[in-house]
Amino acid sequence: RGNRPPFVSLSVVSEMATVEHKVFCVLEFARSESQIVVQRAFRTKFGIEPPTRKSIKRWFTQFQQTGSVCKRKSTGRPRVSEDDVRRIEESFVRSPSKSTNRASRELGIPQSTVWKVLRRRLLYKPYRLQLLQALNPNDKEKRLEFCGYVLGMMEDDAFLQRIIFSDEATFHLSGKVNRHNVRIWGLQNPHSTLQHERDSPKVNVFCAVSRTKVYGPFFFAEKTVTGTTYLDMLEQWLFPQVTDDSRDFIFQQDGAPPHWHLDVRGVLNASLPQRWIGRRGNEDLALHFWPPRSPDLTPCDYFLWGYVKEAVYVPPLPITLSDLRNRITAAVHSVTVDTLARVWDEFGYRIDVCRAADGGHIEHL
Repeated sequence: RGNRPPFVSLSVVSEMATVEHKVFCVLEFARSESQIVVQRAFRTKFGIEPPTRKSIKRWFTQFQQTGSVCKRKSTGRPRVSEDDVRRIEESFVRSPSKSTNRASRELGIPQSTVWKVLRRRLLYKPYRLQLLQALNPNDKEKRLEFCGYVLGMMEDDAFLQRIIFSDEATFHLSGKVNRHNVRIWGLQNPHSTLQHERDSPKVNVFCAVSRTKVYGPFFFAEKTVTGTTYLDMLEQWLFPQVTDDSRDFIFQQDGAPPHWHLDVRGVLNASLPQRWIGRRGNEDLALHFWPPRSPDLTPCDYFLWGYVKEAVYVPPLPITLSDLRNRITAAVHSVTVDTLARVWDEFGYRIDVCRAADGGHIEHL
């Protein structure tokens, strides 16, 4: 062994062998029928470590079978038969919402093949479920009127900067409807919706969002938010903070029952005359009404709650309400000013699109 260091490989990696190397080995092996003789001759001719005996034998066998020492381009997996394509199509026509894993088990076809047939052969697309509130007959007119008003007010660049959007959300320990994992397979979007029963331990959360800041989260101690608890939160927690930042803000709330409470509207009329947007009565001093059933128009719904829930419900899931509150707080505090700037741009876009849709829902556009 001479002075060669221990454990040093004597063979060249076969993948690095050139065609010339392989041809030499094949010819020498055909003459001598000995891998050892081939290795010695290889070292003498090329001055480098020879390939392994296994590689030499493999190249010789390949030459005998194909007449070449070069690797041939793979022909790939066999094409899926038309019969299997038909079976996959029929399976999803019968049950468009089934998963590709379930179809794989039922048909005895690999899941990856089912997916490729759906996408590449049948040109199906996996559409996500959307959770939408149904619009009543007069809702579109109110949404259209509201959008027209906002677009007119947006001529003043400062208008949108003044609005503070607000909303409540309920977070359950059991999680949420995971719309990302629910698909409806088809050539066209069926715009399907899903109702979800919420009966697990929960926390009720309030947040308000300005162009530069998220106020919150505020956790209600009560299991049910009433007009009284809502008003206490506004007077003792939210308004003092917002007033410190601006004396000219416009407060927005939707038409939820606690917001419609007579005492709540009384305080808004007295404290913010012509500076609040929400469900209003004939005597209320609101700047404008908020259109009913319009979560797609408020940043809290089209951005904040989805953002927070995606951050909260990740493995390992929270197991206590305290853990749930901590995760919600961390998620809310992670929202940046740059993100809010994009959210505000999105609001202006949504108002414009809603008007173009004659007041209809815009989540599917």
